[in-house]
Amino acid sequence: MAPSAAQRIVIENCAIATVDANDTEYASGHLVIADNRIESLGAGKAPEGLENVVRRIDATGHLVTPGLINTHHHFYQWITRGLATDHNLFNWLVALYPTWARIDERMGYTAAQGSLAMMARGGVTTAMDHHYVYPRGSGDLSGAIIRAAAEMGVRFTLARGSMDRSEKDGGLPPDFAVETLEGALAATEETVKKHHDASFDAMTQVAVAPCSPFSVSTELLKQGAELARRLGVRLHTHGSETVEEEQFCKELFGMGPTDYFESTGWLGEDVWMAHCVHMNDSDIEAFARTKTGVAHCPSSNARLAAGIARVPDMLKAGVPVGLGVDGTASNESGELHTELRNALLINRLNTVHREAALNARQALRLGTYGGAQVLGRASQIGSLEAGKLADLVLWKLDTLAHASIADPVTALVFGAAAPVTASFVNGRQIVENSRLLTVDEDAVARSTRDEAQRLARIAAQG
Repeated sequence: MAPSAAQRIVIENCAIATVDANDTEYASGHLVIADNRIESLGAGKAPEGLENVVRRIDATGHLVTPGLINTHHHFYQWITRGLATDHNLFNWLVALYPTWARIDERMGYTAAQGSLAMMARGGVTTAMDHHYVYPRGSGDLSGAIIRAAAEMGVRFTLARGSMDRSEKDGGLPPDFAVETLEGALAATEETVKKHHDASFDAMTQVAVAPCSPFSVSTELLKQGAELARRLGVRLHTHGSETVEEEQFCKELFGMGPTDYFESTGWLGEDVWMAHCVHMNDSDIEAFARTKTGVAHCPSSNARLAAGIARVPDMLKAGVPVGLGVDGTASNESGELHTELRNALLINRLNTVHREAALNARQALRLGTYGGAQVLGRASQIGSLEAGKLADLVLWKLDTLAHASIADPVTALVFGAAAPVTASFVNGRQIVENSRLLTVDEDAVARSTRDEAQRLARIAAQG
C-alpha cells in the first residue's frame, strides 16, 4: 500500500474492466491512484477518509481499462506513409528500402514523435519501436527515438534492430544501409548499457532485435541471442510473416522459420516475434513449449496480403500474444485501439473458427495483458490491480457512437474508435479529451510533413 503522504487521484462512477486473471469487472466502481501506483479499486464509491486527494474524477459514462500496449512498430515509417500501397511484403520492402536507407537523426526523431502521438492519443500507454535501419552517418537514431518517447510521456521499449545481410549477400536492403556483424553487436550492447532500465517502474527498456531472417546473417542471430541473455534483456524479430519468407528459409537454411530460429537460440520466454502468420501445428507447439511470444499485427498483415495468423490456436496452446500496430508504411492509421476490432474481425474470417475465433474480452486482453506478457512486464502493467503501475485509460462511451450498446467492453471493441477522455502513464495524465498534454500535436503534424518531404527529395536525388 502507498504511504499516507502519497498524492491520490480518485476516479469514480465508471465501469471497470480490470483484465486480471479472473476478468473481474465492475458495472459502477472506483479506482484510486497513489503517486504512480494503483492503490485500490472495486465496486461503488471510493473509501471515505482518503488523505491527500489532489483530484477527483467523476467518470460517469466511461469505461476504465488498462492502458493499451503496442508490441511491434517501426516509428521511422511515419514519414513514408501511403507509398507502395498495392505490394506484397517483399516487393514493398524492395520499393521502400532505398528511401528508408536515407533517414537521419532529425527524421528519426520527428517520425517517432508522429508515431507516438497517434498511438498515445488513442489510449496507448506502453509503446515499442523495432528500429533496424542505421545508415552510415545518420547520427544517434536510438537516442532520438528514446528522447521522443520520454517527451511524450509513454512507457517505452526500444527494440534495437540491426541488419548485416545486404543486396550483395542476397538480402533486400541496400549495401550502405546495413551494419557489419561486429558493428551491430557493439552498437546494440552500447544502447542497452546506456538506456535500459530494469526497475519495476522503468519508463525505458531496450531489447536486442536483429531484423529478420532475410536481412541478417545466422551469426548475427546467434550472437545477438547470446548478447541479450548476457545483458539480461529480451529478444525481438520478425518471424513467419509470409509464404515467401518460409520459402526463403527452406532454400537458404534447409528448414522452415521456426526450426531455423530454434537452431539459432531464438525460441524462449524472453523472445517475442512479430506476425507469425504462417505457422503450422508444430510451430505453434514449439512456441507454446518455449513460451515464445507473438506480436499480432492484423491490419498490417491485411495491408500486405500476408494472411491471417492463427491467433485462436496460439491462445489455446498457451502462446503469449499481444497486438502491434506495425510500421505506418503498412498500417497508415498508426493506431492500436482500432486493432482490437480488427483482430477480432479478421480472425473470424478464418474458416476453422469463424464466429468463435475471438470475443470482445479476448481482444481487449490481447491489447493489454497480452502485450505486457510479451514485453516481459506482466507483473507491472497490463491489468488493473492494486500494486501495479498506474497506466490506465478512461474511454468515453456515452456519446452517439456507443451509448446504445449496453455492454461497455463490447462497445469499446465492436464499436467505433472511442474517445479517450483521460490517459494516465505512471500516474501522470498525458491525454485529455483525445488531445495530448505533453506535446503540441499541430507542431508535430507540421514537422512530420516537412521531414517526409525532405526525405522524398533526398531519395529522389538518389
